[in-house]
Amino acid sequence: MNRENQSLGTGYLTLESGEVFAGQLYGAPINGFGEVVFHTGMTGYQEVMTDPSFAGQIVTFTYPLIGNYGINEKDYEAAKPALTGMIVSELCTEPSHYESTKTLAQAAEDFGFPILAGIDTRTITKRVRQNGPVFGVISDQPMQAAEVASLRYKHAKKSLVANVSTNQIERYPGTGEHVVLVDLGMKKSILDSLLELGCRVTVVPFDTTFAQINALAPDGLLFSNGPGDPEHLLAYCSEWRKAVEQYPTLGICLGHQVLALMYGGKTEKLAYGHRGSNHPVKDMMTGKVYMTSQNHGYVVKEEALDKRQLAVSYRNVNDGSVEGLRHVSLPVFSVQYHPEAHPGPSDTSHIFHQFLQSMRVVGAKRYA
Repeated sequence: MNRENQSLGTGYLTLESGEVFAGQLYGAPINGFGEVVFHTGMTGYQEVMTDPSFAGQIVTFTYPLIGNYGINEKDYEAAKPALTGMIVSELCTEPSHYESTKTLAQAAEDFGFPILAGIDTRTITKRVRQNGPVFGVISDQPMQAAEVASLRYKHAKKSLVANVSTNQIERYPGTGEHVVLVDLGMKKSILDSLLELGCRVTVVPFDTTFAQINALAPDGLLFSNGPGDPEHLLAYCSEWRKAVEQYPTLGICLGHQVLALMYGGKTEKLAYGHRGSNHPVKDMMTGKVYMTSQNHGYVVKEEALDKRQLAVSYRNVNDGSVEGLRHVSLPVFSVQYHPEAHPGPSDTSHIFHQFLQSMRVVGAKRYA
C-alpha cells in the first residue's frame, strides 16, 4: 500500500456537545473544524469534495463505502476543495475505475484536509438530525467541548463567499447569448451547462457592481451557488437588484436565496439541511415531481415573501420548503436545487433551456 494510503493513526471527532468519536485518520495531518453536515448521495464524493458550497463544513457521508472508484481528472467542481474534513464509515484505499488517477486519501493529502474513517456515520447523522446544526473538530486527540465551542464562536460571523469567489473576470467563448455569471462559489458544472448550450460566459466576482455588469452588456445574469449564511450578503443586494431588473436572471441555490433577499425576503437555517442526490420537488404550475440534487443549509422563508413580486414555483415534497421562485412580471426566476446535478439526476436540466429561452425572448424584443 502506498504511503499516502496509510492511516496517520487514531483520530477523533469531538462535537460541541462533548461527544467524541474515534477512528482512523487519513489525508492531511491537520485539524479540521466546521459545521458537521451529512450527504446522502451514493456516489459523487469527488464533486462534493470540490463543491465550494461546502466551505467551512465537515461532510459525513451516509453511504457506507466511500472512495471505491477513486479520483479522476474530470469531475472537479473547483480547483481545490473548500470543505474542512470528511467523515466516512469505510474508506476504500484500493479503488477500481479506469479513469482513476489517485485515491481519495491521496487527494485529501494533496489538497490539505483530513478524513476520519471507521466512524459510525449513522449515529453522526442522527445527532445532526436530532440536535440541529452541530459544530465539530477532527483532530489527532480528543478535545474539550469548551474548546470546540470557542472555535465555533470564532468562525460564526465569517462570510465564506469572499474566500471561494473568483477575484478577477474570466471569459469563456461561445456563439450564443452572453451570460454574466456572478460567482458566489460556483460549481464548474453550472458553467459547463451554459457552455454546452453555446452561451458566451463572463464569470465575475461576487462584489461586481451594477455599472460593471452593465458595461459587459450581457443578455442575461446567473447568480451561482455558494456557501454560508445568505444574509451575510445583504449589503450587496440593492446593487444586484439593479442588474436583475435590467436582464433575464436565473438564481441557483445561494443565488436563489439572495434573489429573495433582493426583494425584501428573509432566509433561515434549516434544522439539518438538504444534501444529497434524491430530493423530490414539485412544480407548482404543472404538479410534476422531479428528483433533484441539493446542497444547502438555509431556506427562503415563505411567509416573509412579498407575494406582489415573487411567487413560489417549486416546493420540497418532503418538508414543504420553498424550492423555487419566479418574479410576477420580470423574466427572473430561481431554484434552490441544482439543475446541473453532477452528482445526481438530470431531471431538471430544462431549467437552463428555460433561462436560454427567456434571454432570447427579451433579446428579440430589445433588438426588434
